[in-house]
Amino acid sequence: MAMAEADPPDAAAAVAALFTHGDGTFRFARWGRRPAPMVYGTDDAGVRIFEEALGSVARLAGMELAATDPELGANFLVFFCRDWAELGELPALGQLIPGLDALAHRLAAARANQYRLFGFDEDGAIRACISLIRYDAALQQVPAGTLALSQALQGLLLWSDRAFAGESPIVSVGDRAGVVLKPWLRRVLRAAYDPALPAAGRDAALALRIAARVQLAEEAGHA
Repeated sequence: MAMAEADPPDAAAAVAALFTHGDGTFRFARWGRRPAPMVYGTDDAGVRIFEEALGSVARLAGMELAATDPELGANFLVFFCRDWAELGELPALGQLIPGLDALAHRLAAARANQYRLFGFDEDGAIRACISLIRYDAALQQVPAGTLALSQALQGLLLWSDRAFAGESPIVSVGDRAGVVLKPWLRRVLRAAYDPALPAAGRDAALALRIAARVQLAEEAGHA
């Protein structure tokens, strides 16, 4: 069984770092509606794994998944491909992502294996997420459950582009190599969805409010 990891010593600074983007700006957003997932490019078993992972992470945030979104139909879209050039073969995706061909070229040049785009409502809350995954040799070594859980977490908040660059948000538990989100990040996710907090914000003081709720959860013993 994996050893429990200590929480960051400075919760406020750690939370602020999770939502401070590479350009130095603080940008926070959570979903303002229920996610309605649709997964493309994998088999039925893969679809179930992703939908179950998204459902479990959404429940941590106090949400249930929706079968459909009344405005968009599906609003949490996951596309698997073997090569970024394959994205251009999907006309519907081109309608959703302006400049898709140019994006595919940039991702190929950067040798990226995943990319995420968000859409927002008039209040700044997340209304849609499109996750593009190039299933390369590196990702093929990642268990499906781990990949699905990571994608679910990263799609439920507008995290910094550097939030998980240094370490995985997932930890293995149990003799059967099950995986869960790290306890610290589970508390951050719950705190971020506290109804008393705004659904979006650009003031770094919001990190203090989230951190205060994280610490209260830690003191109460809620992992």
